[in-house]
Amino acid sequence: MKAIVTGGAGFIGSHLVEELISNGAEVHVLDNMISGQRDYVHPHAIIHTEDICSAEAKKIIVGEKPDVVFHLAAQADVGRSIHEPQYDANVNINGTVNILEACHEASVRKVIFSSTSGVYGNLQKDLISEEDLTSPISYYGLSKLTAESYIRLFHQLYGLPYTILRYGNVYGPRQTAKGEGGVVAVFLEKLKKGMPLSIHGDGEQTRDFIYVKDIVHANIASVNRGNHETIQVSTSQKTSVNQLLKMLTQIHGSKVKTVHSAERTGDIKHSCLDNRKARQSLNWYPKTDIFQGLTETYSFKKEFQ
Repeated sequence: MKAIVTGGAGFIGSHLVEELISNGAEVHVLDNMISGQRDYVHPHAIIHTEDICSAEAKKIIVGEKPDVVFHLAAQADVGRSIHEPQYDANVNINGTVNILEACHEASVRKVIFSSTSGVYGNLQKDLISEEDLTSPISYYGLSKLTAESYIRLFHQLYGLPYTILRYGNVYGPRQTAKGEGGVVAVFLEKLKKGMPLSIHGDGEQTRDFIYVKDIVHANIASVNRGNHETIQVSTSQKTSVNQLLKMLTQIHGSKVKTVHSAERTGDIKHSCLDNRKARQSLNWYPKTDIFQGLTETYSFKKEFQ
């Protein structure tokens, strides 16, 4: 199998590239290296340093004619999307359309798209399903939802096969201390520097934290499953920021200083995704519990960064 991974030098993308290569795939990475790290990319991957919005990126996909394109490259910083909505839309909407046009022209067998729980906004529901109302409260969530719609229309108009994966809050080794769902990385960065951890609001906001390697396995499963479906990839388990802090304190082995600040604009209060569809359609389930995942992430941060 030949695969192109957009954003393949990034947090999730680099882990996906590793797994694909270990499974014998020929892997091309398409990444502008703004947030990606060349050091994270498996040495057997072929790197193309291009922006997903560029004509050159389109030419690469058309020229390589991959079997599958995993589209992970994105502007994923919620705060930046609020302050720079035009930039956010250009990367997440126009960039996606550029990739889709290339995939159509190259007769790609499937596009697998990384979306987000942010499309639901502040939905007041204990467990969110794929059929629930989408009502983003950030431009980031809106741009990802719009990109989803383009993907579905490309399928309707041109028959381009796809699977859309809506992630819970992904964490794990190589995550930078910014961007969507980056609270674990932010906390670990501050722990390493001996700085106090900032708690926005009362700390009772909850997230569905999912380990990066579980996300990778869902992407791999989508190559042959979940055709033309939108599927949530999550643990279906709620964890509050306060609970997260308690676990990190235990892993760290000493008391952690905290400071409280006001809630942030665009932040979602509660988010937990039902993963039953992923279990049924992808034959996938999360294998890493949060304490184990946090321990592995903490160890990586301590050793490598």
